[in-house]
Amino acid sequence: MVCSDAFTLEANGIHVLFLIAGGPINYDDLSAEEKKRFQRAVASGELSKLIEAWDPWWLKSSARTISLSKEGTRLIHPLAKEEALSSRQDDGAGDQPSEIPPGPDAPLPPVRKLISREPSPFLAVHLVDIIYSYCFTLRLYNGDWQSDAIGSATVVLNVSSVLGQASQPETVLEALSYCLERTCSPEYRNMGGLQFGLGLVEDVLHILSLGGPALICLLCDLQRMVQAGEEELKAEKKRKSKTEIKSKLKLAEKKVYFIMCWVHEQPGEAWSSLAAIVRAEKSSALDCRAGKNPQIAELKTESKGKVLIEEL
Repeated sequence: MVCSDAFTLEANGIHVLFLIAGGPINYDDLSAEEKKRFQRAVASGELSKLIEAWDPWWLKSSARTISLSKEGTRLIHPLAKEEALSSRQDDGAGDQPSEIPPGPDAPLPPVRKLISREPSPFLAVHLVDIIYSYCFTLRLYNGDWQSDAIGSATVVLNVSSVLGQASQPETVLEALSYCLERTCSPEYRNMGGLQFGLGLVEDVLHILSLGGPALICLLCDLQRMVQAGEEELKAEKKRKSKTEIKSKLKLAEKKVYFIMCWVHEQPGEAWSSLAAIVRAEKSSALDCRAGKNPQIAELKTESKGKVLIEEL
């Protein structure tokens, strides 16, 4: 959140100054007692009034008019970094509204040039997993993943079985089950649990309805997020424990780029077909939730032996 003036909050007996001399106070600057009080203020919702509501870019009307070149690139390229920054900040600048993540700078190569074999017939399923994890992360960070690139990229790895666990789900239900299970885990359930997860499935459906150009812009934004996380980790040369996440981020970046190239080659009608399957599986999730003790694990059991997508 950007704020031009300093502001304070009196919560649970703690007086917190959030901005001094143009710079934010780090959470680590607080004492142990102040951290406890601050956490109670967060849990009670007392800080929510200070956070400006974020409107996801994929829900804006401009998201339906995204235009990319035949090669999948943005139509207008900024000449310098300053112009690139300006085009993202000023409405109406560039090849599309600045509220939409820009597309790739370089042409997307054919999938056949990236791999020698036929691509997996389950890439559409993997795409659902990736879209969900992206939407989860942006909503968690109120649209501002740049504020914590490492944290944002880590959340993507935690929520996505495809990017974080290198899994190969074969059905939409299997992919959604994992994502919903992670959403309802102790780590993230304070976000809203299953109800929040079902809302994210709606996000997935809406994004699929926007078509290929929006999907490419989403994947390009996700690729930038992962790359930014990698760069920040490189700057932190002290922690050996970061080696594993560095490796995962590198693999995730390659996977996202490959999926982006694959999406570019798909016909427009592929996304409406995929959306229909996602919508059907969302209904299954709702039916499960309507039970006395709905469990995400039941969704995973339901998916066994039930192939929803063999080839798109």
